[in-house]
Amino acid sequence: MKKKIILTALAITVLAVFGYYYVWYGGARNVSAEDAVFNVSSKSIIAEFNSDIDKSNTKYLEKAIAIKGVVSKINQKQVIIDNTIICDLKESDSSIKEGQQVTLKGRVVGYDDLMGELKLDECSVINND
Repeated sequence: MKKKIILTALAITVLAVFGYYYVWYGGARNVSAEDAVFNVSSKSIIAEFNSDIDKSNTKYLEKAIAIKGVVSKINQKQVIIDNTIICDLKESDSSIKEGQQVTLKGRVVGYDDLMGELKLDECSVINND
């Protein structure tokens, strides 16, 4: 009887450890190595989200996309395109300059309809003209 309790406790502990590591590390993606599912301009994707948020979320959320627009602002690891697309860079890139046309690839993580901003993470530069 005591042996069964110890084995059950050990099995539960092992499952809990695996579950913990799966939740924290199992969903990691390398977006820069993925192909972009969509190639869009910043203005067209914002127009889509403004017209139908639910449909756009279904279409874009958690997908890798390539997005083209003009750089409005740059912080250390964040680029803002056309004042509406916020891209968190995977690594800072000194080649990006304000006012230049750029194409970034990243994962869509959400749209803030109150601010009218689309948020992407794990972004990397595909092309900067």
